[in-house]
Amino acid sequence: MNIISVIHNEKELHWRQMLKCVWSLSIPAMLAQTTYIVMEYIDAAMVGSLGAAASASIGLVAPVLWFVYGIGMAAVQGFSVQVAQFIGAKKLLYSRDTFRQGLICVTAFALFISAIGVYISPYLPGWLGATPEIYVGAYDYFQVYMFGMPIVMLRILSTAMLQSSGSMKSASFFNSIMCVLDIGFNALFIFPAGYIAFLGMEMWWPGLGLGVKGAALGTVTAEGVTACILLYLAMMRRKYTRQKEGMKWHLTKNCLGDALKISCPIALEQGVLTGAMIAMMIIVAPLGTVAIAANSFAITAESFCYMPGYGIAIAATTLVGQSIGAKKKDFAKGFAWFSIGTGMFTMGTLAVIMYVSAPAVFAFLTPVITVQELGTDVLRIQLLAEPLFAVSIVGAGALRGVRDTMFSSIMNLVSVWGVRIPIALYLVGIYGLRGAWIAMCLEICFRGLLFLVRIYKQKWENRGSME
Repeated sequence: MNIISVIHNEKELHWRQMLKCVWSLSIPAMLAQTTYIVMEYIDAAMVGSLGAAASASIGLVAPVLWFVYGIGMAAVQGFSVQVAQFIGAKKLLYSRDTFRQGLICVTAFALFISAIGVYISPYLPGWLGATPEIYVGAYDYFQVYMFGMPIVMLRILSTAMLQSSGSMKSASFFNSIMCVLDIGFNALFIFPAGYIAFLGMEMWWPGLGLGVKGAALGTVTAEGVTACILLYLAMMRRKYTRQKEGMKWHLTKNCLGDALKISCPIALEQGVLTGAMIAMMIIVAPLGTVAIAANSFAITAESFCYMPGYGIAIAATTLVGQSIGAKKKDFAKGFAWFSIGTGMFTMGTLAVIMYVSAPAVFAFLTPVITVQELGTDVLRIQLLAEPLFAVSIVGAGALRGVRDTMFSSIMNLVSVWGVRIPIALYLVGIYGLRGAWIAMCLEICFRGLLFLVRIYKQKWENRGSME
């Protein structure tokens, strides 16, 4: 289905057509997210086989990496939302120029945060309360990943540009390939050389035996290969973002101004959410290695439920953004509600599946029984909130399409820091790690209700210039 053609040529859309548009963009994005989840599961199992300390060392610094990743995503959104709206308005020269400016700004920003990350890497584990047994692993993993952050950011940018132009299948396919590459590179870098059993045969495996550091190297290498492919597709093959000889590589005041208006609230939103994760890790760290590992594995396991929601959110941003660009606010409103309904149904269904299969999932992720039992308990608490979690995830994506990003930031600030952290501080002393996850479940339900009200009251009009 050519979504751009549908939005421009149809005066009205039946609910079946809208649902078809939502699913046609959501399914490839969800498949990409699903393969990414599989990669996370296998990564976690690979590292988990090294013991609870190895898992805890990655789990300790993971919230900080999510923080950096989230800020980078915000920078990318500042340009990708503009591209989606320019495509909707049939302004291809503007969309191509915005992509070029995005490349310049995102690359410069990535180099800047990479340098900061590498500099603080020796100190970060101590700031987060690392015990001696996990300190070195946490330091190694974070430093290597931050070295590779410019590569990661270019992969995110090229993916977002393809998605904004409606090319979900290409972006999803090659991000799926990245997951396969990641598994192979991880196996090469993490485990030592030696003979392994494969299909009943003894094979020599040329592993490097780098352990936790190898997990970061494997991921960054896979990101690099994928970034090269996706950049080529976005710059040379996709007509809405294709770059040609003679095009000027310069920055314009209007583009940068709009990018900042879009990105800053999203950066604040991501900073609030991931900052809360860092705060939660500081709260959880004194509970010990088992609690840190169980917390990390539970977050990984839950991604099976919520990562498809982010795929639907990407579709919502694209559909709403292109509808706003085409000046069809009824389409934008319809796409927003259908996307949210799709997200609630999908994440709710996956939550039921995960609730039943949680013990088997944790048995796959780690051989440590105490980590399995604690992780299963806390995960099942959070699964109760998944439908309303879907509202906040997909609703934020829809609001980004209309450039209404400040609300998400403010509501996340109020909800996470005003509800989750205070309740977690109180309950963790009573129930341990379970108390922290009860607080998270209550806060996410509250946040989802706030987004429902905002979506209901949204006027669905463009909030920024398109010149």
